[in-house]
Amino acid sequence: MEKRDFIKLMGLGLSSAFVSPLLFASSSNQNVPSYLKGYEQLYLENPRKAALEFFKNAKFGLFIHYGLYSLLEGVWQGKNSKPSEWIQHRGKIHVKEYEKLTSKFTAENFDADFITDMALEAGMKYINLTTRHHDSFCLFDTLYTEFNSVNSPAKRDLVAELSEQCQKKGLALFLYYSHGRDWRHPHAPNNEGWGGAARPKYEIKEKSYKYGEEHNLQIYVDFMKNQITELLTNYGPIAGIWLDGIGVPNKGKGNNNKEMFKCQELYDHIHSLQPQVLVSYKQGLLGTEDFKAPERHFKGVSNVPLELCDTLQPYSWGYAKSDDKGHKTPDNVMKILKDAEQKNANLLLNTGLLPDGSVHADDIKTLKEVGKRLQKG
Repeated sequence: MEKRDFIKLMGLGLSSAFVSPLLFASSSNQNVPSYLKGYEQLYLENPRKAALEFFKNAKFGLFIHYGLYSLLEGVWQGKNSKPSEWIQHRGKIHVKEYEKLTSKFTAENFDADFITDMALEAGMKYINLTTRHHDSFCLFDTLYTEFNSVNSPAKRDLVAELSEQCQKKGLALFLYYSHGRDWRHPHAPNNEGWGGAARPKYEIKEKSYKYGEEHNLQIYVDFMKNQITELLTNYGPIAGIWLDGIGVPNKGKGNNNKEMFKCQELYDHIHSLQPQVLVSYKQGLLGTEDFKAPERHFKGVSNVPLELCDTLQPYSWGYAKSDDKGHKTPDNVMKILKDAEQKNANLLLNTGLLPDGSVHADDIKTLKEVGKRLQKG
């Protein structure tokens, strides 16, 4: 029986008792995730504690934004959008119109081998890839939507390719997943009571969305749980699930908006599937996350491990043509790394891949030089 058919048959109801022993629980070090080299004994005693110790010592990681929005380079009908990954929202592009980009998604120069080598040369210990951004386009093979890279001209599962290289080279793999915000799913939060940034503000009503009594957030919550289960079942050991879209549940309906998303249930489910997996929801939605991951100039304090994320482009996370001048230099990056270290935080440094999936030449040059400087100490 094919893996996909088996998963469909089981309805992805794989219990931790079934998944974890087969993949991870063993008295032998051969089943310890490769990125936890040096933490083997602690992993066998307490997988999540071992992962947290790794994370606190990692210091430097690579963030990768890539998706359909990359094809537009932040430009829609002559107007610029920064950050470019918000182009569907800022450009008020309707679902069917945006969907047409799928036919142009080739990812012809996405090279997981090169990306992982580049990260290692830069002194990075982990990579975080946008598996599904707010536009809901998935870079992995999924049973729950046809809107994914495998069904595009690329015909590739980019998460699988990156996971294979990370495991081979001892890099930790974190998976970004848009949780609170989705501009495609019919039952994702609408602007009706969930904050103005939940959906694009269309002049003409988006026909594919569900409204009023027809809208059922639980269908969307189940969709996300199923997809995250796929990510933690089909791609080997994962270091973390990095959730985004916190502004929507934080601004939602009444006092029970966070409860409607059932986040604690999701966190517990994630930990049951792979016990070492760390969970983050930006600066913290519930306060039970394993680490915080705020953007750029965070000035607060954290009672859990902290990761600060910033861009190699001046501002945009996804590649934006209008943001193409002034990519960060090695001096800039070294300063940001020092600032993060003073806050006892990791730096997650982002590159927005070009439309064809390649890394911007300026970013390659900068990361290569940063790696040389870090090696010299």
